[in-house]
Amino acid sequence: MLVELAAETNILRIDWVKFTFGLIALAVVYFFVARKAVPKVMKTLDERHDAIEGGIERAQRAENEAEEIRQQYREKLEEAHREYAQELEKAKEQRAAIIAEAREEAQVEARRIVEAAQAQIEADRQQAFVQLRNEIGSLSTDLAGRIVGESLNDSDAQNRVIDRFLEELEQNESTEQAEVR
Repeated sequence: MLVELAAETNILRIDWVKFTFGLIALAVVYFFVARKAVPKVMKTLDERHDAIEGGIERAQRAENEAEEIRQQYREKLEEAHREYAQELEKAKEQRAAIIAEAREEAQVEARRIVEAAQAQIEADRQQAFVQLRNEIGSLSTDLAGRIVGESLNDSDAQNRVIDRFLEELEQNESTEQAEVR
């Protein structure tokens, strides 16, 4: 019985109707998949691939552009630092020049003030000398008139007496100064 049953159901035997129907169904499915589904899937995969590759390329371009901009920024920053250093150096030089010029002007002004003061002192000394000489002259003529007992109202006589008196005073002063030394 078993042998009979096994002989009836040979599993290795092909049912040509089922095989033919399966082959036709496989061909229809293959044709449908090959013609309709695969191109759509491939198109979708290609679009995704292009989108991904394009995104990567865009990202790389953006990164390159960002690096170029960063490099330009660094160069501009370095240039700004150089210009700042140059301007600072110019300002220092200008400051030094202004200070030197102000010192020179101050020294010139100080010399002018000192010279003016010396001239004023000399003029005051000359004026004092003239006033002193006149006073000494009038005092000496009064004194000489009292000693001599006569009036010396003659101006020429007064001038001679005054000059002689002042010469004697100067000689006495120079002699005293020589003795002190």
